[in-house]
Amino acid sequence: MRSIGIRELRQHASEYIRLVEAGESIEVTDRGRPVAMITPIKKDETTIERLNREGILTPGNGKSILDHPPLPALPEGPTLSEVLAQMREHER
Repeated sequence: MRSIGIRELRQHASEYIRLVEAGESIEVTDRGRPVAMITPIKKDETTIERLNREGILTPGNGKSILDHPPLPALPEGPTLSEVLAQMREHER
């Protein structure tokens, strides 16, 4: 990390901004005492990047869900709608 005085920064501001854009941090001093830090702006992490980094999200393997074979047919019986209707009747 580079350390520069206020006068030096004022005289060569463009040069130091280019260094910061390139990723370098610069400490600014006033009479040898640190007073400020110029650092590059960090790229905002997207929600997907954060979830992936935290292990909450698992990246796909590139295969489509349509590549899987269809599920076997369900056995004969009432439909889900019929089961729900029966459950609601019993609650009354």
